[in-house]
Amino acid sequence: MAPMIATVVFPGSNDDRDAARALGLLGADPVLVWHGDEELPDVQAVVLPGGFSYGDYLRCGAIARFSPAMRAIARFADEDGLVLGICNGFQVLAEAGLLPGVLRPNASLEFVCADVPLVVERPDLLFTARCEPGHELTIPVKCGEGAWYGEAPDEQVVLRYARENPTGAVDGIAAVCNEGGNVMGLMPHPEHAVDPLLGSTDGSLILGSVVDAARERVSVAR
Repeated sequence: MAPMIATVVFPGSNDDRDAARALGLLGADPVLVWHGDEELPDVQAVVLPGGFSYGDYLRCGAIARFSPAMRAIARFADEDGLVLGICNGFQVLAEAGLLPGVLRPNASLEFVCADVPLVVERPDLLFTARCEPGHELTIPVKCGEGAWYGEAPDEQVVLRYARENPTGAVDGIAAVCNEGGNVMGLMPHPEHAVDPLLGSTDGSLILGSVVDAARERVSVAR
């Protein structure tokens, strides 16, 4: 049975359909959830997509964090639900306090759009189960405020930029998780690295791991 995975749609989201399509290609049953919904459907995982929620006013993700859906997502995460934030979704999760640190403007003060190499630091998470220790992935990044800043113990660092640090993030950090390991945010866009026509399928190792974990939760529930 295909696991149901929610993709949250905020005003200004522009990668929601991309994320849903990628999840569908990897065997999930994607469902779009409007930011104003106060409850989540019976899903096994949640993805917060990239884009420019609320036009990135104030700070990226600063308004979206107050959406009714975010209260439901916080409850879902508290109950060990799997939550993945991609780019703007990462910013929203950080603003909501579900992930450590903040996302600042890139050190170059320019929008960065490029395929970047990443090193997997935590292959033992549900989000990276298809990866090996030290595995190098190539996944595109596209952001103007993607420099992660903060303090996180090594066990919460999931991905680092392999050679160049395109955003200027502290210690080259590209992805972090919460203490429980069930919430993760990353600046690169795995949904744009699933179809081989786009040049890399390494994003399927991240999203496919989420689908695998969600499918396992369907089996347990049955």
